[in-house]
Amino acid sequence: MTLAVEPSVPAQGALILQLTAWVQARPRTYAEAMDAWRTSCPRLSIWEDALAAGLIEVAPVPGAGLRGAAVRVTLQGAALLSAEADR
Repeated sequence: MTLAVEPSVPAQGALILQLTAWVQARPRTYAEAMDAWRTSCPRLSIWEDALAAGLIEVAPVPGAGLRGAAVRVTLQGAALLSAEADR
């Protein structure tokens, strides 16, 4: 399986996989994800690329606001991780 959004830097593909695996490892909040994965470098848009490729999603949690929203792996993201594990 290939990423729906081709990364502009080859290393980005590996980082997108790492982010997706990190999200899948345990429940994460939006705040936690931003603290760990936010970057101000326009060449490293790992978070945005993973969202655009449909590998992760941000789901609202009632009463939690954006920072408490759940970040989770999508079915497409889980399939990609599974395919990578089989390689």
